[in-house]
Amino acid sequence: MDIRQLAVSRFLQLYHLIYRSEDTAAGHEEVTEGDENVERGNWASKTDYMLSAIGCVVGLGNVWRFPALAYRNGGGAFFIPYLTMLVFAGMPLFFLESSLGQFASLGPVAVWKAVPILQGVGITLVVKGFFGKITYSCVLAYSLYYLFASFQSPLPWSDCFSWWGADEKCSRTPKDPLCNLTLNDGYFEIVNTTWLLANNKTCPDGSEISIPHLGPSEQYWDKAVLRRTSSVNETGEIVWHLALCLLLTWLIVGAALSKGIKSSGKVVYFTATFPFVILIILLIQGLTLEGASKGIEFYIGSQSDFTKLTEAQVWIDAAVQIFFSCSVGSGLLITLSSYNKFHNNSYQDTIIVCVVNSLTSFFAGFVIFSNLGHMAHVQNKTVSDFAQSDFGLIFIVYPEAVSQLPWAPFWSILFFLMIFMLGIDGQFADLENVITVLLDRFPEYLRAKRFFLTIGICILLYLFGLVSVTQAGIYWMHIIDYFSIGWVLILTALQELFGIVAIYGTNRFIKDIEMMIGERTWLFWLWWKLCWLFVSPFVLAMVFFWSLMTFVPPMYQSTRYPGWVIAFGWCLTVIIVIWIPIVAVIKIIQADGSNLYEKFTTAFKSAPDWGPYLEQHRGARYRKRPDLPEAHVTMETLSLGSL
Repeated sequence: MDIRQLAVSRFLQLYHLIYRSEDTAAGHEEVTEGDENVERGNWASKTDYMLSAIGCVVGLGNVWRFPALAYRNGGGAFFIPYLTMLVFAGMPLFFLESSLGQFASLGPVAVWKAVPILQGVGITLVVKGFFGKITYSCVLAYSLYYLFASFQSPLPWSDCFSWWGADEKCSRTPKDPLCNLTLNDGYFEIVNTTWLLANNKTCPDGSEISIPHLGPSEQYWDKAVLRRTSSVNETGEIVWHLALCLLLTWLIVGAALSKGIKSSGKVVYFTATFPFVILIILLIQGLTLEGASKGIEFYIGSQSDFTKLTEAQVWIDAAVQIFFSCSVGSGLLITLSSYNKFHNNSYQDTIIVCVVNSLTSFFAGFVIFSNLGHMAHVQNKTVSDFAQSDFGLIFIVYPEAVSQLPWAPFWSILFFLMIFMLGIDGQFADLENVITVLLDRFPEYLRAKRFFLTIGICILLYLFGLVSVTQAGIYWMHIIDYFSIGWVLILTALQELFGIVAIYGTNRFIKDIEMMIGERTWLFWLWWKLCWLFVSPFVLAMVFFWSLMTFVPPMYQSTRYPGWVIAFGWCLTVIIVIWIPIVAVIKIIQADGSNLYEKFTTAFKSAPDWGPYLEQHRGARYRKRPDLPEAHVTMETLSLGSL
């Protein structure tokens, strides 16, 4: 080919690139003129990404799990293992995932071009996320229902009102026990405490009959909100007020993501920041309550037991809390960071987001326990009577505490608005995770149809979620959450570390990061290498095996699940993780090589097109590769200066 033919060929390529760029911009509005990556788009600003990342990691676990863990594991002493695990496990994994996604500008499946045999890890994350979104969206539906119910005075759960179904077991205070009293003539008579006092009698030991008692907020949760059946075997009917709240949740998520990260990046300016404003307001209000100091002392004061640090379970709890609250092992950080510009400082982001997340957990504890201290003071009980770490803290205990305050509806509205916004940011990230995987896999078909893809996924997830808003829905939600998140996240995080450290190579990965953030000293990298190679894998392996060894069948409150439900849960876990070995076998079969050994070694090597998404960032290390995909052709490679 002579120089003129070459020039014509390059001109046609340039024309095609310009045409595709215009079509891309028109087809999906998340790409704008200022974007570095005209194929996938970028965050409109660094602030958009930071708020999205903070909204992703700061969630409901900061409010309902961390405070109870601190109480259970020695109070203020718990912060020592918590911060230790943050430094040795949370931050290293956060830095690894965010750097990996940013370097390749790919989602959690396509990014495994780095180690093709582990691409099943990414698929596992997507399947896990599918089930996770079903349960998480139901929690948001609950919070919406309570938010709407808060626009009443008095609050409906403030007392035992017959209109929402309160029965004879409902009482704001415990009911006095009855007494099976033996009379002089040998007959038995059941009498109450008032009769005993009036007749100057006492109830003999063993003759007391306790009366079942449920507080109004607890019975409201079961009877009015969930309309819960007695077991998972009784499905019942769809609870339509929850189904409508679930629909509204998915409408909000779909609207926020309909135009991609450009629209969700603007929504998080409100949803990621306003919860902190509400937390500050609730803390100021809580500290002014009588008995608040009782709750604070319970949280970090006299309950600080440093002997707890000698117990393995305390360190395991700290590792699990850090692991889940930082959203590592879920693929969400890879997705969010994949829309960063190439030279964004991922190290700086890691420090800021992880510190904000931990401070939020610590701060939320003061908000919760100041109110619980007031409730304990009013009811003349101990704070330990109210400390729970599951749905009970958010939807039973705290609503009851709020109902005893002046201006109760106002505080209730603020609280449940905060809960909804804390959860909705995580839902944005979860759905963006799935969308990004599909767009990376089928870019030519789906990028121009992103709006319809988003709406279609929201509708599908809503329909699947209807099972969780039946009268037995809370049981199914609990089982799906228990078996689809815990061990799966730990396993995928271990696979990520194994893939990057043992197969891809730590030194190679460090050079990749330095292409983005610039060179760093050996002392800087010594810390991260120590964590990636030894500390983080050890911590994750300990948590994984300890969880298996201490496994007990899950229960919802006092309700035990039948054996077939536990079997279903284990099958669910298998369905999620089975993609790791399946895809590994497929990659080995598809790999080049004349024998099994050659195919096996080829499947461990990075794909030919692995590296930075844009040619201008590939440098000498990734420049030489065959058949440059058309999607990566840039203005720089087609300039007349390259002829």
